[in-house]
Amino acid sequence: MDISRRVFRSYGFSPIDTPALEYAEILTGKGGEESDKQLFQFKDGGNRDVAMRFDLTVPLARFTAQHLAEIGTPFKRYHIAPVWRGENTQRGRYREFVQCDFDTIGTEANGSDVETLLVIHDLMVALGFERFTIRVNNRLVLNGVLDRLGLVDKTVAVLRSLDKLEKIGVESVVAEMVERIGVTETQARQVLDIANPNITLDELTPWLEGNEIGLAGIHRLQELFSASKTAGIPPERVKLDVSIARGLDYYTGTIFETFLSDLPTIGSVCSGGRYDNLAGLFTKQPLPGVGASLGLDRLLTAMEELNLIGSQATPAPVLVTQFDSTRLGDYLRIGRLLRTEGIPAEVYPEATKLGKQLKYADRKGFRVALIAGSDEFAKGVWQIKDLSSGQSTAVEEARLARTILEILQQSD
Repeated sequence: MDISRRVFRSYGFSPIDTPALEYAEILTGKGGEESDKQLFQFKDGGNRDVAMRFDLTVPLARFTAQHLAEIGTPFKRYHIAPVWRGENTQRGRYREFVQCDFDTIGTEANGSDVETLLVIHDLMVALGFERFTIRVNNRLVLNGVLDRLGLVDKTVAVLRSLDKLEKIGVESVVAEMVERIGVTETQARQVLDIANPNITLDELTPWLEGNEIGLAGIHRLQELFSASKTAGIPPERVKLDVSIARGLDYYTGTIFETFLSDLPTIGSVCSGGRYDNLAGLFTKQPLPGVGASLGLDRLLTAMEELNLIGSQATPAPVLVTQFDSTRLGDYLRIGRLLRTEGIPAEVYPEATKLGKQLKYADRKGFRVALIAGSDEFAKGVWQIKDLSSGQSTAVEEARLARTILEILQQSD
């Protein structure tokens, strides 16, 4: 979360917060039929229909429309907070989970779409990933495809089915389109032939010739790929994938999904896109937007499976042990001294057997333990125990912080 904040702020996004609870009418009908089914919706004490937010984007649209005169546009914000969806829990998917959102409101410029891609890329790298792919598509291209196939009146339903391609496979998507949506099998297979992960923009362009909507989407994608490459994003990390549709109905343009090369089955860990009509549901003034969200819980699940998260259970690398119960003030003083030098430190709460305290340090993942008894206090020194190597060194208090920093840097 701290890394996400740093990356978002580096691009000029400011933090805001919105309520966990909204009037039900704010949230219903915005993400689609599936989102409405997953809403935690109920009546409050005042008999008002309310619901828990299912994402951070719809509340942002409501907030922006409400406070537009104060904040101005373009408005760039980030928000890290929990959301709720009543779905079946499974690997990396929970009913309550944390999203790390960033959005730009108030501009249709493709530059904001490109910047969204850059933020996703830099965020993944900052989190320690090198092997990942950002799959990109544009809803305008999909709309153009459906227009050419005579399926404009079934756009929402077809795109919802297409969004399930990764989960249920080609034949199941075809069956759903035919049985539930009412398209012919020929039309369903044509959709999947065109909207496939391997088709290129050069192959799409002649197929959409004369379709202004589809060609507008292709133009925006061409500019995005070109600009991101010029900006320094490795081309192998950005891939056109016309099969991705994003399940939420409010997307209107560029869409993104980010997959880990070493664990693609976990699903997308950072997704988003352009939504030019969402805020318009709350105001007559056009408020186009674009953004993405890092799914923190899914990402942590993936990192655990890839052994990218250590067993450390404390944010403090240093444990100050208590050896002499009469020197409590000195142990607390050393803890404060280290913190003023930028070294997080925890002081064990009581003077007990040293072995018990060191066992605690090992279980919690501390990297250094400080030990001092009557002999050390008399000499003005502290024993620094490197818990990874087991070596101990006696150091004068004046050199304590510097020596600990050197040990910590070596272990990094």
